[in-house]
Formats: sequence, structure tokens, C-alpha cells
Amino acid sequence: MTIIKSLTLGVLTAITFHTAFASDHFMSAKASASMSSANSASSDMTDGEVKKIDKSTNKITLKHGDIKNLNMPGMTMVFKIKDPAALDTLKAGDKVEFRAEKVDGAIVVTEIQVAK
Repeated sequence: MTIIKSLTLGVLTAITFHTAFASDHFMSAKASASMSSANSASSDMTDGEVKKIDKSTNKITLKHGDIKNLNMPGMTMVFKIKDPAALDTLKAGDKVEFRAEKVDGAIVVTEIQVAK
């Protein structure tokens, strides 16, 4: 009878340990996925340089690196800008970080700031 009690106690201990470990592992994986998502959002920002600003058409010409969320290689191109007031804070030659997204079939700068 003592052997059966020892074996039962050993099995219950192993099950408890396994369940606790699996729970911790699941929580770590969940936290890691959440952090990865946050990092992904910040990595949507692209480095660029302002080449030209056209306030009359609300467009900005940027020489930029790869725009990862659009799978676009680095180049110089003209973008529409979501918030035309942002053009008042920029000038040609400024180094910037920006986010571009496809909106109604056009690529639009949805966020832009002078690089730190």
C-alpha cells in the first residue's frame, strides 16, 4: 500500500509541476507576442529625407528607406499627406520618420515627424 501511495504522490506532483510549467510558458508566449506586436507597430515607421513640399496639392516628396508594411523598396517618391498642417512644420532637407499606408488605392503619409 505504501508503494501505491508513493507512486500516486509522485504522479500527482509531476502533473502539478507540468500544469504550472505549461501555464507559465503559455503566459510568456502571450506576453512575447504582445511585445512583438508593439515592436511591429513602431517598426512601421520609415526613415526618410524631405526633398520637396507642395502645400498647394498637400503632397510631399520623400527620399525613403524600405517601407516594410507596404513591401516597398527605398526610393524617392511623391506622397499625399493625411494632415496638411504637418507640412507647415517641415522643410526640404529635414530628416524624418514617417508611416505610410495604402488608403483608397493611394499611398498616403499618415504620420510624420522630424527624426530625433
